[in-house]
Amino acid sequence: MSSDRLYYTDAYLVEFDAVVREVQPKDDTWIVTLDRTAFYPTSGGQPFDLGTIDQAHVTDVVDREDGGIAHVVDRALEPGSRVRGHVDWGRRFDHMQQHTGQHLLSAAFEHEAGAKTVSFHLGASASTIDLHKELSAEQIVRVEDAANRVLWEDREVCVRFVTASEAAKLPLRKEPARDGELRLIEIKDYDLSACGGTHVGRTGAIGMIAVSGFERFKGGLRVEFLCGARALRSYRALTTAVDGSVRLLSVLPDELPSAIEKLQTVGRAQQKAQDALYERLAVHEAASLVAAGQKIGDRTFVGAAVPGWDAAGLKKLAASAASRPATVAVLLTAESPSLVVIARSQDLTFDTGAVLKKLIERFGGKGGGKGSMAQGGGLTGEPRAILDLARELVSSALVDS
Repeated sequence: MSSDRLYYTDAYLVEFDAVVREVQPKDDTWIVTLDRTAFYPTSGGQPFDLGTIDQAHVTDVVDREDGGIAHVVDRALEPGSRVRGHVDWGRRFDHMQQHTGQHLLSAAFEHEAGAKTVSFHLGASASTIDLHKELSAEQIVRVEDAANRVLWEDREVCVRFVTASEAAKLPLRKEPARDGELRLIEIKDYDLSACGGTHVGRTGAIGMIAVSGFERFKGGLRVEFLCGARALRSYRALTTAVDGSVRLLSVLPDELPSAIEKLQTVGRAQQKAQDALYERLAVHEAASLVAAGQKIGDRTFVGAAVPGWDAAGLKKLAASAASRPATVAVLLTAESPSLVVIARSQDLTFDTGAVLKKLIERFGGKGGGKGSMAQGGGLTGEPRAILDLARELVSSALVDS
């Protein structure tokens, strides 16, 4: 049973009266069908509207195969009753801006670069157009400029209905996906497309179109874009980030790239120097730890909780200790929950991962590894208790190996 789709002829309609035709319970919700509705269902890349029907909140809107529109609501309504629907205008207008912006941008891609739109997705924070071919950054800028020029001309956006035979004689940007009566959206003297979505009345209401990113996708190009209020929010976030960076680095906005590059160069040099110092320190610390190690037969067990070492440093320290023959190192961070590294010399054969697994079973956390080294984190317990169990497990593993 079809529903009269009020948004087809008036996308700006947000309040309407209707009669409840059918109500069906589903889990903790109800599926409501009305004789007429302004609520847009998910379709054609555009998400559904939100709002209320009397006191019931609409949480989803679905386009049914029989032509009806199902409204998912949070409370039951009385079949046959007359109700008042209210569409969330903020969400609706945002979708109108994005969808009309997509029509305009897709047309500009075709006019300026011969790039056809394969698909469109209107997301919660940004939207995307998939093009059938790749374009250069310079071409994308040219297309973006062209689309905004048409936008600023504030051209009329018209809705009309035609038959399939009439549509066949019109210069549609894309061949219709279905037969029967078609709803056309026309951006005056620029684009004509079959579409069931909601759109603004004039291009000026889109606000602006900004391409926010692009990437290769399935042999073509995926373009991310923002329109209207979304573009304004993105601009504000960008200026906030730039202003903060300018203050921190004491440079002008156009000097930011070179300042960041300089910081990266200095950071890489410092990291390299730090890694070299870690290596040297690990050798000296490991020697001290091995000297204080415990004997298990003719093997040396090095078990210690060492403060001030991060995961990478702990790994270097354990590897340095285990570089000596017949040596096993189990090292923990002194802070809880603990990081742990288990390393053995190459002349031993037991699996360090198996030892770590049993430590995790007892003290929690997670990690992995096999062969000569395993590492984990999140172990909770007294370091002494962890090390005592580790020594017991290593002793057993050495006997079995």
